[in-house]
Amino acid sequence: MSFSNPHPRLTWSQRLASAVGATGLLILVVAWSGIEFAHAGFWLAASLLLLATGTVWFAFATYRGHPAGIKNNGVWFNLLTNRGIWGWCLGIIITGLYILLYFYPGLLGLRPEGPNTGLIGVFDLLSFWLKGKPGGQWFVYGTLYTLAILIFGVKFIWKYRHNRYQIIRTISVMFFQLCLAFLLPELMDRLNQPSMDLKNMWPLNYYFFFDWNLDKLLKDGNLGLFLFGWGLVMILVVSPVLTYFFGKRWYCSWVCGCGGLAETAGDPFRHLSSKTLQAWKIERWLIYGVLVFAVIMTFLVIYTYMTGRDSILFINSYVIREWYGFFIGAIFSGVVGVGFYPILGSRVWCRFGCPMAAILGLQQKFFSRFRITTNGGQCISCGNCSTYCEMGIDVRWYAQRGQNVVRASCVGCGICAAVCPRGVLRLENGKVDINQRTDELRTIHVRLEDVTVNR
Repeated sequence: MSFSNPHPRLTWSQRLASAVGATGLLILVVAWSGIEFAHAGFWLAASLLLLATGTVWFAFATYRGHPAGIKNNGVWFNLLTNRGIWGWCLGIIITGLYILLYFYPGLLGLRPEGPNTGLIGVFDLLSFWLKGKPGGQWFVYGTLYTLAILIFGVKFIWKYRHNRYQIIRTISVMFFQLCLAFLLPELMDRLNQPSMDLKNMWPLNYYFFFDWNLDKLLKDGNLGLFLFGWGLVMILVVSPVLTYFFGKRWYCSWVCGCGGLAETAGDPFRHLSSKTLQAWKIERWLIYGVLVFAVIMTFLVIYTYMTGRDSILFINSYVIREWYGFFIGAIFSGVVGVGFYPILGSRVWCRFGCPMAAILGLQQKFFSRFRITTNGGQCISCGNCSTYCEMGIDVRWYAQRGQNVVRASCVGCGICAAVCPRGVLRLENGKVDINQRTDELRTIHVRLEDVTVNR
């Protein structure tokens, strides 16, 4: 008999925290409606502060007084985290917001011919303060994206406070998102200097070899040349070397902004990823299909830049880059990649579409020391590892066999090891058994017919 409560009620502290966060969100909705605030800067600061305070307060109220350890109580019974009505509503809202950002920014208040209004107009004061010019829809997006990683990162750290690995890697993604992806490019823009997200590399940064980007970098003096060289070094040296030693986790779980949002804001939905064989087959076709698409598009773009010809065998490079930008850069990575968190899990884009994850995955599988070792004799087949794997890997299958987990899709988040009650799983980078890491079975299985009992 179980005495656990599948429908835990919110405490008064959690309800007050929710009210505080909802008030911050309400201010942004009012601004979006077109109502002009007398002191827009004050209301923007109040909104962001209330959102942050409400989220952190809710996390504190949730985990305070409980012993350190994973708390996933009731996730399969909650209407938000088990594809219930609130989960679908949240998915529709996020998806709709991404559609507005990409295709209808005017409805958010973007005014190319005059001062911005609505939601974008409220953020203009912050944009002027950071880079000395009005922002656009992507400044609003970047601000809210960074804020989400920071405040949900604090919640994530509090939840996994018993696990040093989770704390360090979460601080890492919070740092890279705040400093390299958000603040540094905005400040460089204020100084009228070329800028780019220093951790964002090809093919995730699919426009790196576009003519307008190459012209901007190559004609902007020494700093532009440095950024161009840095982009090449990241692709050809930094990425392969770090992946050899640490697997793809150095990027997907420690640095990448997409992974950062999935690990922090998407944590309540990680168990929704499909573990079926059919999903695995779809995953392989889609992610390597996108990688081939990215490589072909990049080849055509470079060919056009070098020769001035825009077509090869009637294939127009400008048409191909527009298709890639629309279907992969906007629809797949943005609208589906984040909007479907509450429906398909938190790593939809990373698992099914990211060409960067595809390349790193191939390196990890064939040219890396990283693997998750298992102690099969201790496995009790509870299934926690498989349930909370956001990449849909059936980790328990490996644990039961005592076999190392070496999968191209594994992002090395380490949650499977964190939720294991027996300490069966361990993330390792050593080279001792690198040549036998996938074949060796450490669990001895004895057939029933081979067992004899002497009476």
